[in-house]
Amino acid sequence: MSHNHVSNRLHCIFSTKQRARSIGKGLQPRLWSYLEGIAVRLRVKPFATGGIDDHVHLLIALPPALSLSIAMQKIKANSSRWMKEQGAKGFEWQEGFSAFSVSISHMEATVAYIRDQQKHHRRRTFEEELAQILKRHGMNELE
Repeated sequence: MSHNHVSNRLHCIFSTKQRARSIGKGLQPRLWSYLEGIAVRLRVKPFATGGIDDHVHLLIALPPALSLSIAMQKIKANSSRWMKEQGAKGFEWQEGFSAFSVSISHMEATVAYIRDQQKHHRRRTFEEELAQILKRHGMNELE
């Protein structure tokens, strides 16, 4: 019998369409839980979910048989539909996403970073944050 042993931990980031501030503070905890529920149904292990009114961070472990693109498409499509059901008329996610590998030694720091988004964004915009993360991962410009 063969076994797959895969450690594919990813920090995924995606924003609302045109960075609209459409994820209200009162809805955020419920959306984060809903995103984690979608992940679990896909057999994706969620470690942390957070964000603010215009974007989301997910720290996940992706199973070997599921592509990142398909996982993100399903997470975004299902959560977009849920947001509309919650009364967020016209809600949409921006096309695309960013994803960065996370070593086991950086898991704790990444979880803390994701859970501390409210405080973090008092000092830095989403665009500044993403530019810094891209630079840290050797991607010098926004794509």
